[in-house]
Amino acid sequence: MDDATSTLSGIELFRGLSDSELATLAKLCRWHRYASADQIIGNQDETTDVFFIASGRVCATIYAASGKEVSFRDLGAGKSIGELSAVDGAPRSANVIALTDTVLASMPAEIFRNVLRDHPDVSARMMAYLVDLVRKLSDRVVEYSVLTVRNRIHAELLRLAREQIVDGNTATLSPAPKHADIAGRVATHREAVTRELNVLVGEGCMERRPGALVISDVSRLERLVKAGFDE
Repeated sequence: MDDATSTLSGIELFRGLSDSELATLAKLCRWHRYASADQIIGNQDETTDVFFIASGRVCATIYAASGKEVSFRDLGAGKSIGELSAVDGAPRSANVIALTDTVLASMPAEIFRNVLRDHPDVSARMMAYLVDLVRKLSDRVVEYSVLTVRNRIHAELLRLAREQIVDGNTATLSPAPKHADIAGRVATHREAVTRELNVLVGEGCMERRPGALVISDVSRLERLVKAGFDE
């Protein structure tokens, strides 16, 4: 239980809770291990547990009627998934797949809602998370309306870079995002992503390493995205 308490202290929603509060929450969780490519949540499932990512990385996706996979976002250790269904009781809005070996803690929806009621700081972080989600979805709508395919690829790479930034101008994306996943997020095809990544590598903006993609000039990506909006 001490290990579980320590692990929950790394979950962003629970930041600032005391050890005794974390220990109480840990007793209310179940723990799960998933291998890479395992499905954690299925789109339209009627389950409502919230999952807290102790280690590993997951991806949220849906499939169109045509079978095309549309990828939304990756989430790593410290993040949580499944909050929407826990709050409103509606079916899951996406599939969640493990990108790496992943350890999760799950909490029943009713208990999660009680945590939000009993811990105002957790509730405030939850509201901030939902606001951030709405802002990011709004940004994507604008990008689809304004940016070219090239610039949408730049914008997606910039989003990923900001999530895994090493210092002020370098980010290591590990594991390296699949070209098909990036294509699904920006409504294009894999070949367009491959072509643009090759251009960025050739210009020295990024480099490929075993299992990782290193963006060595995040500020250049920012300028490319801004130029896209200015066109």
